Formats: sequence, C-alpha cells, structure tokens
Amino acid sequence: MRSTGTARITRSGAIAVALALLVSTDAFLSTDALAQSQNNGLSNFFGNIFSGPKAASPTQPQATSPDGAPPPWSGEDGASGHPLMTADAIRQAAANFPNCIAGMWPDAARRNISQQNYERFTAGLEPDLRIMDLMDSQPEFTKAIWDYLDILVNDNRLAKGREILAKYKAQFDATEKAYGVDRYIIASIWGIESNYSTQMGDRSVVQSTATLACIGRRQAYFKDEFLSALEILNRGDLRPEQMRGSWAGAFGPTQFMPTAFKRFAVDGDGDGRRDVVDNPTDLIASTANNLKKDGWQTGASWGYEVVVPQGFNYMLADRAKAMTTAQWEHQGLKRANGQPFPHSAEKAYLLAPAGASGPGFLMLQNFRVIMKYNPAEAYAMAIGHFADRLRGGPPFVQPWPRQERVLSRAERLELQQLLVQRGFYRGTPDGQLGGQTREALRGFQASIGAPADGFASAEVLDRLRGR
Repeated sequence: MRSTGTARITRSGAIAVALALLVSTDAFLSTDALAQSQNNGLSNFFGNIFSGPKAASPTQPQATSPDGAPPPWSGEDGASGHPLMTADAIRQAAANFPNCIAGMWPDAARRNISQQNYERFTAGLEPDLRIMDLMDSQPEFTKAIWDYLDILVNDNRLAKGREILAKYKAQFDATEKAYGVDRYIIASIWGIESNYSTQMGDRSVVQSTATLACIGRRQAYFKDEFLSALEILNRGDLRPEQMRGSWAGAFGPTQFMPTAFKRFAVDGDGDGRRDVVDNPTDLIASTANNLKKDGWQTGASWGYEVVVPQGFNYMLADRAKAMTTAQWEHQGLKRANGQPFPHSAEKAYLLAPAGASGPGFLMLQNFRVIMKYNPAEAYAMAIGHFADRLRGGPPFVQPWPRQERVLSRAERLELQQLLVQRGFYRGTPDGQLGGQTREALRGFQASIGAPADGFASAEVLDRLRGR
C-alpha cells in the first residue's frame, strides 16, 4: 500500500505473500516498513530493504479461529514497545473510540465532507483491535530474496499477466501514449500487488483507518488516511463496499492508500468517477499517473543484472554512491547477459541483495521510482523483473546463494548485540536488519578482511561469535 508523506505505509499486495515471507537479510528489511509503507502498499512487509514503511498485505495468510472467523486481538502489549501499543493503552483508546471519531468531525467539515455523509459513513463504527497485533508483528523467520522472487514471479502469474495485457490492450495503448509509462510495469504492479485483483484484502478501509487514527502508535498519520477515505466516499468516486483492503487501508488491484488516491487517481474514461477498483481504464491510467508524477523516465529500463568482479570493493554498493554505467564498467562490472550497456551516461547505483556470493544489479532512476511506489528494494526488484519477463525477457542469469540460511530473529538480535560489543553498531538492537546494521556489518567485515557486502549470513554471525 502506499501513502504519502514521510512515513509511507505499505501496500498490501502479493508482496505480502505474508509477513513471514519477508526478506530478512540485512540488505532487505526494516520493520516499520513492514507495517507502513509508501503510497500504495504492497505489503507492509518488507521494510528497509526496504527503506520505508508500508501497509499489510491482503495476501498475507492469517490465522483464523475454529469457526473460520479472524482471531480476536491477543490482548498483549505490542512488540514495538511503544507506549501507545501497551495493552492498557490500547484498551483505554478503544474505550474512547466513539469520542475520537466524533472529535474528527470539525476536520472532516474543513475538507467539505457533509455532516450527513460523515454520520452515514461512521455510523456503527467499532475499532478492529486485531489490527494492533498486525501492526506490531515481528516474524521469527523471514524469506530470502530468491525465495521472495520465486513466489512472486512464477509461471501462473506470468500467464495471467499476459492475458491482462491482451484483454486491456486498448487501455494500455492509450495510457502509454498519455503518460509514457511502460505497460509491462503497470501490469507487473497489478500482478504483484493483488495477483490480478484476486487478493486485494477484505477489511473495511474506513474501519481500519479509523481504528489506526484513534488507537496505536501512528494516529496522526492514519487520521489523514481516515479523513481522505471519507473524502473519496463523499465525492462519490467509490462506494463503501468497494473500499475494502488491507489492515492499513490500501485498496484496489494496485493498492492505493486513500491519500495516494487523492494525489494520483484519474478519471480515465471520462465518466465523472475515479474508480481504481472496478474500472480497468481508471485503474491503469491512475497507476501510470502515479509513476509519472514520481519521475518515471519514458523508454528507460529499471536496471541491469551485472557480474561483479572478484576483489570488488563492496563499500561502493550503496544507494548514495551512484555513478554512470561507463564508470561502473571501469570498476570491472559487466552486464550478465554479455551485452553492452545501452547508455554509458546513465546514472545507477549498485545493489548486491545477496552479498558477494550472489548477483549484482545496477539500479537506474526508474528503480527509484518503483521504490516510491513501495519503499522496498526486494519489491522494486520483483516488479522490474516481472515486467521484463512479461515483455518476453529471460530469468536472471546468475545463481542465487540458495545454500545460505536465513537468520532467525533471535540470531539477528544477537548479531546486532555483537556488533555493539565490538563498537561497530550504535543503534538499539531490535532484531530488524536495516541500513544501520548493514553499515555496521560492512565495518566488521572490512576489519577481518572479508568482502564488505553487509550481508547478514550465518557465517558472518559465527565470525562475530569468534568461531
């Protein structure tokens, strides 16, 4: 899911194959991203590989009670340790929920929402406290980037994507002409976010955003989402029954957060409504408009798979250290398919998501644009690669280090604690491997003469243990 503002909330989509499917290598993942994210929101799932936050994913498997209903709130303190996520704070806020909703009416009025509609859309609202558990969930195990890509870029999804491209060819033709955004990227987002409209989430967007606007640690952020959802209904773009999605409020086949809808949704067919749920024309055009406004470069790729030479200085594998492809060639990087780089002046940064033992990728401006859609490198890589496959391109050339074991949360926490002890990590150990941990790991790896790739492997943990 996505959202606008400093803390974007994650989209809920296929990416969400499940919180437990998160990539947990240092190069990919930051916890708040998991529950919050960007504009739309694939799943709140990845994080800091993720660099920003997103909302939860509808495709994420969730436990059910014996009667098949979703489980109730656990009644326990949230794992984040935030004072507003304690069980007592949640209960107190839930008891005050009617007053909180009533208290937002003046803000709604300032947004030109009629009192009649405000009362209509909030009548009978009750908080969904199960969201508190989802917001603060911390999966014990996460998935490696290669497993993540295997799940999202598969033959069935590719076949469905090609059907969608053929079925809506006229809409894709018109959208490419109007916005200059690659149809395969749009089709890829549609497929990854909701498996082509089959996994969009079934929670009421109004109830979810109202719950989060009144309870928990992100109230200011979700107040804007809640009021934006009411604006959408008040204007008549969508009906309440259409606004169903993830626990964080992302909805529709390409998972728009309400604030993102306000910024990017367009009326593609001129019928007076911006329907990104059931109208393919509006959906395709709105997704393209989103990417265009975020800086999409027409006719350019998202990135290149590259072979990184032995002895390479992985301190250069940093999003802040962009160079031209000609300069990367001077560093010894070559395209994995043997072809030359098409534009020697293109600026790119090097991403090594599996460390020195896996493939490298030079990421261009359009990759950064995809990350604005969902601030997770694993997500953006899945989108770009899926689009290339829809276009008829081959799988990645180089193998992933599938023998690598993903660290458990306890091991990730231990790794951070050992980095603190050795003076490399200055943050608070929390078991979440983000950019700060990656930098600390690089420092440690450099100190022992190992490739400073920042990859949190079982081997580097053993080295930290002194084994």
